[in-house]
Amino acid sequence: MSTPSATVLVVEDEFLVRDMIAEELREAGFAVLEAGDGAAAASIINSPDRIDILFTDIRLPGSLDGWEVARVARRARTALPVIYATGYTVDRMAEVPGAIFLHKPYEPSTIVETIRRLLR
Repeated sequence: MSTPSATVLVVEDEFLVRDMIAEELREAGFAVLEAGDGAAAASIINSPDRIDILFTDIRLPGSLDGWEVARVARRARTALPVIYATGYTVDRMAEVPGAIFLHKPYEPSTIVETIRRLLR
């Protein structure tokens, strides 16, 4: 098995969606870390684990939504690329600078293409 080209932290509360995204990313050659809520994501972000890109849903259970997860990530890892996703209408945009926004539904291949573009 070849070495993964990059590590993606996938933050998504719906297990089946997270599992589908993670599988697609692994098949594309990425290593994947997974979190089902903002607190778990923050724990991973603040760990020594390698993270090359953050892919986060905006609506998450608990006190940390996707906007806040991205802010936590940028405080800990200032240059970390961020991709947000949601299936809901966004009333307020609170993106970190340079982030990309995907609206659900999307094809998993769109995530792979977006990540590859960000990592170039």
